[in-house]
Amino acid sequence: NYEHRNPPPQLQEPLTPQQSMLLSQFPPGFKMELFAAEPDIINPIYMNWDERGRLWVIETVDYPNTVREDKSQGDDRIKILEDTDGDGRADKSTIFADKLNIPTSFAFANGGIIVAQAPYFLYLKDTNGDDKADVKDTLITGWGTFDTHAGPSNLRYGLDNHIWGTVGYSGFQGTVGKDTLHFGQGLYRLTTNGKQLEYLSPTSNNTWGLGFTEDFDVFISTANNNHSGFFGMAKRYLDKAGINEPGVEKIDAHYAMHAVTKHLRQVDVQGGFTAAAGHSFYTARSFPPEYWNKVAFVCEPTGRVIHKQVITSDGAGFKEKGDGWNFLASADEWFGPVQAEVGPDGALWVLDWYDFIIQHNPIPEGFQNGAGNAYVNPWRDTSRGRIYRISYEDAPKTPALQLSKNDPQALVKALSNDNMFWRTTAQRLLVESGNKAVLPELYKLVRNEQLDGAGINAPAIHALWTMHGLGALDGSNKEALEVAVKALHHPAAGVRRAAIQVLPPTQATAAALLAAKVDKDPDLRVRLAFTLAATELPASKAVGQALFDMAEQKENAADKWLKQGLTIAADMQQEGFMAALKNK
Repeated sequence: NYEHRNPPPQLQEPLTPQQSMLLSQFPPGFKMELFAAEPDIINPIYMNWDERGRLWVIETVDYPNTVREDKSQGDDRIKILEDTDGDGRADKSTIFADKLNIPTSFAFANGGIIVAQAPYFLYLKDTNGDDKADVKDTLITGWGTFDTHAGPSNLRYGLDNHIWGTVGYSGFQGTVGKDTLHFGQGLYRLTTNGKQLEYLSPTSNNTWGLGFTEDFDVFISTANNNHSGFFGMAKRYLDKAGINEPGVEKIDAHYAMHAVTKHLRQVDVQGGFTAAAGHSFYTARSFPPEYWNKVAFVCEPTGRVIHKQVITSDGAGFKEKGDGWNFLASADEWFGPVQAEVGPDGALWVLDWYDFIIQHNPIPEGFQNGAGNAYVNPWRDTSRGRIYRISYEDAPKTPALQLSKNDPQALVKALSNDNMFWRTTAQRLLVESGNKAVLPELYKLVRNEQLDGAGINAPAIHALWTMHGLGALDGSNKEALEVAVKALHHPAAGVRRAAIQVLPPTQATAAALLAAKVDKDPDLRVRLAFTLAATELPASKAVGQALFDMAEQKENAADKWLKQGLTIAADMQQEGFMAALKNK
């Protein structure tokens, strides 16, 4: 009875999926359908789709307190769920891997999946085509196990061809490659072979949410009154100038969470976001245009809601545009949304933990602490779970794709798909294939200067990062460099920024950046990318002069991220910057 209610909360009876859906609210024009439920799925904590559009789901009945010394003897597993008859319900279930112990997320890479299971990151792969993992390797060890809801989570493939993830206060302490690392809660990325790990930024609280826009802007959500944060700058840049500030900024515009049941059990931040989980943007085109690349879905299982997070540009960063209220809310006291993700069909898929007890800690009076640092409660359920999909009723039916490394033309075509899931999957497979024969087709995508209804050109961004992942921008391929340099003049700001990010740090690149006047770009995000690139470019009087001129402009000096970027870049380009100051 955290909130000292009188009378105290009583255990409610669980509802069937059909009964539970009747207590759900979502916007007019949408429909909610059940894809899977118990006994086919239990305690789902993470989902993702493979290149064939099949749904993979982690089930963890060991969470939160069954922490095993022998991690190979757990009761958790990863399932592949398929709808083989097209009726919208899963009718085929394959156990890809079992005997796991509290895995929290996974990402597809190199023909298999990378799984977060503290203290390890595992690599699991099926080598004989039976959809069952027969390879199980340990990539990384050192993730904290002090608290099972504070470990690594939300792994996802980034457009920079790295695996990104979040971690809570259990943190990391270990050696990866040649680096010994020790960090707490925050944001990180790793190479797909697991040989390099970079801590990108600390965060304010236990962190579970991570999401990318189609321009590859990065956002997080955390516990305890921070349901949205913008990642503006990696720690490696801030460290260059000795700036001891986080690279993540809290941007949420309101405290209140709008529940539709008064029977909440929140240990803190009562009435607000105490367990924000997920920050997935709407990155397809099946929903109405106001959702495209502007709305993120932030789950809050203690409030039984999925918040509609609306963002807007704010200089070189972003802010929440007022209070978007909810996309989904339930009066069912067992409904527990832990992930909401845009699927291959353009619909929003929702993982419902479905449990009366969501809270982890602190320990209520009269209860004991378990091995996972969660209080032991007999009401914790290990027999239920649901997966829903919410679609827009007027959306055209999206044709299903089945991508393969062995069909490069289909992969290149998928880079122009209107769903970021398929574009990112195609990019990943192209990079993994190492097939440079597709480069001419990638050049065509980058040269296409048309903008879509959201005012962006996502295929060109993916094509640039695919070129980068294939090693075509290391300086050895003249045509690839010419294509990337020309992209500095692209009408889409996201493409201009991506071009800056993928070009190698050479004198030729410095000249191209200045010739394109990216330091004066109308989009401040592009200017910021230039300042960060300048920290790694060879020392140059011309670059120093450009940075000095930028620092003289009020709109740059007044912007949080540009001010920091200029401070760091001026330090790295000190000779040219100081020469410009003397010549003023």
